[in-house]
Amino acid sequence: MSESGRRGPNNSGNRDGGGQGNRGARGESRRDAQGRERNRGPQRGFTNNAPSQRTRRADPARLVAFEVLRAVASEDAYANLVLPARIREHRLDRRDAGFATELSYGALRGQGTYDAILARCVDRPLDQLDPAILDALRIGAHQLLSMRVPAHAALDQTVGLARAVIGAGPSALINAVLRKVTAHSMGEWLDILLASETDETRIASLRHAHPEWIVRALRQSLVNHGRPKSEIDDLLEADNAAPVVNLVALPGLGSLDEAFENGATAGELVEDSALSAGGDLGRLETVRRGTTRVQDVGSQLVARALAGVDLGASSGSERWLDLCAGPGGKAALLAALAHRDGATLLANEPAPHRAKLVQQALSAVPEDTWSVRTGDGRDVGSEQAEAFDRVLVDVPCSGLGALRRRPESRWRRSPKDIGDLGPLQRDLLKSAIEAVKPGGVVAYVTCSPHPAETTAVVSDVMAKREDLELLDAGQALDHVSLTGNLGAGHEQTAQLWPHVHQTDAMFMAIIRKKP
Repeated sequence: MSESGRRGPNNSGNRDGGGQGNRGARGESRRDAQGRERNRGPQRGFTNNAPSQRTRRADPARLVAFEVLRAVASEDAYANLVLPARIREHRLDRRDAGFATELSYGALRGQGTYDAILARCVDRPLDQLDPAILDALRIGAHQLLSMRVPAHAALDQTVGLARAVIGAGPSALINAVLRKVTAHSMGEWLDILLASETDETRIASLRHAHPEWIVRALRQSLVNHGRPKSEIDDLLEADNAAPVVNLVALPGLGSLDEAFENGATAGELVEDSALSAGGDLGRLETVRRGTTRVQDVGSQLVARALAGVDLGASSGSERWLDLCAGPGGKAALLAALAHRDGATLLANEPAPHRAKLVQQALSAVPEDTWSVRTGDGRDVGSEQAEAFDRVLVDVPCSGLGALRRRPESRWRRSPKDIGDLGPLQRDLLKSAIEAVKPGGVVAYVTCSPHPAETTAVVSDVMAKREDLELLDAGQALDHVSLTGNLGAGHEQTAQLWPHVHQTDAMFMAIIRKKP
């Protein structure tokens, strides 16, 4: 997590808060009645107000960030789902919403590195701190070390937040710890943490705030997909960059004109795509109708690549299947493409509540084009054998390819998750292959570059059958991209990368069942 790569937006620096009052002399020794000296070390313009004058309220933007971190830690919630609801609940304007977003996501992304710094500033193991106190410390550390927030404002407002929502006693501890944090810049702290480190993985883990096992996994993934392992730092840094919101207009149904009128710019990788200028996209009429959708361009590319595979002469209209459709983003794009091409789509989702989300996502497409099945995708192959011309199987995976969009996931996942998901991924791919007609194609897709979830699954399943062949997935992606040369292909499969393509790290293999 390099210092230069983690700075917040310029407007963050103007949030200097209130309750500053008169400042005393900086750096002076202050002793209590017992003669103990307080607040040692260099001072950086902190408020010297008496306790009765210090901020006691919670700034709304910082309160939102604190509530997001608490929900993630205590409720196993997802930040990208909690944050918008909290922003609406506290009625933040666009500027404060941007601040809360950077503070929430930044503190979550950098958690491992901030905890290593905080451990140097706390007189007990961090796991002995109340979790709410630790979350407040992480929020303060991110402001002090990686945002353009004046130090006195970051300290005063974080302590004020703690006073309001945790209590006066904990706020004193938070004040003392964060004052120690301010003794060094982020670059200086990293130098301290890494002074005696020689292991490349450990160094990258601390510098870029990724668990060590993920650093190793991503380095292995680069090599497995034909890229040099020296790109690991660029990849980790890309994971820490705030992602640009991608939009897609459903082909033949949507338009990006409204998005362009509100500051969006045309996407450079795929047609009918745009890069959002930010703000509340829910106020766009086309987004509310569902004809324009928020969707990573990597997801757009793989859906279009499947639809664009040439199957040769076909009799009648094609039937398409999205085997793991929830929450419905790729299904909506596939349904629009199917409608354009005179095909129909069956979207399958096992969880009833997610199946409802799929129905909502598909509602913008004419109803005679699509249907939704609620059930286990592993049963579709036997129930509807050789019924479909094209099948998308976007399997449940570790999500290592979407760490920039899901900031908390890097600290939740473990190597065990990948092992546990392997049997399900193989079973779903087998079902997809059973469901596709001879001459048809299956697109196996994951939002992970990990070999255990990508090439290993494909090779294991294909090794047990003689009627399958790999098509060139890189060529299929190039065919539907505006550049015509993404450079994502390697040994017939394809892998997109955040640091190369500015997309999620989507993997794709296209398997054809021989006639």
